[in-house]
Amino acid sequence: MSLIVDVHAHLDHYDFSKDLDKVIKRAKSAGVRAIITNGINPETNRKSLELAEKYDIVKAALGVYPIDVLRKDIEEGYPLKVEQFDIDSELDFIKKNKNKIIALGECGLDFVRSNAFQRKEQIKVFEKMIALAENINKPIIVHSRKAEQNVLEVLESSSIKKVVLHCFCGKKGLIKKAEDKGYYFSIPPNIVRAHNFQYLVDKVNLSRLLTETDSPCLSPFKGIRNEPAFIIETLKKIAEIKEMTVEEVEKIIFMNYQGLF
Repeated sequence: MSLIVDVHAHLDHYDFSKDLDKVIKRAKSAGVRAIITNGINPETNRKSLELAEKYDIVKAALGVYPIDVLRKDIEEGYPLKVEQFDIDSELDFIKKNKNKIIALGECGLDFVRSNAFQRKEQIKVFEKMIALAENINKPIIVHSRKAEQNVLEVLESSSIKKVVLHCFCGKKGLIKKAEDKGYYFSIPPNIVRAHNFQYLVDKVNLSRLLTETDSPCLSPFKGIRNEPAFIIETLKKIAEIKEMTVEEVEKIIFMNYQGLF
């Protein structure tokens, strides 16, 4: 029996709106035992709770994505409502639903297109998310695009232990620092062609690795939407790099998942 997990997906995404039942069915057929669907704002947080209620293998993580980056993504075509919302009110909502969720996420820092003021605001929100995660004793799933060092600095200034670095692209020294802190790294299926993830897997102990899809993004197959069933491609590549069998890797990563969540 397969023991596959996807710790970071976005099943609420418009790309899944017409065939999510089939996506879940294919995931089960592939041996996926758990999918953590991540919210990024009030709309998707509520949808994540709905999906976790509807599908037995889906677990909810609720989060607040960097606000300025989310706003730009929406303006450029991401099909979400353009809405202002109060961060503290949303954090209260997450806290009230703590027994319905498995983690906090997606949250973190994204400095790709942010100015100095926006970066300071992102850090403030991230610090609030970390404080909430500590308060309700939940793991936190962290986004760190072009802000890997800053993310680690913020995390290190707290006492949080249960951390998943989603799609971490930091350099060698930052990878080592995060591993030494006991953080986990979740690896997407595009590892089949992404050398940075191959390098990370080679350097990090298997006890610190998890699998994710970031569905519908980061597919192992060019031109094809990503989905949880494709986690097997990640496992195959990790097994190749670690010179182990797929079954051995799958079992250890599932144990990592159980120990963290």
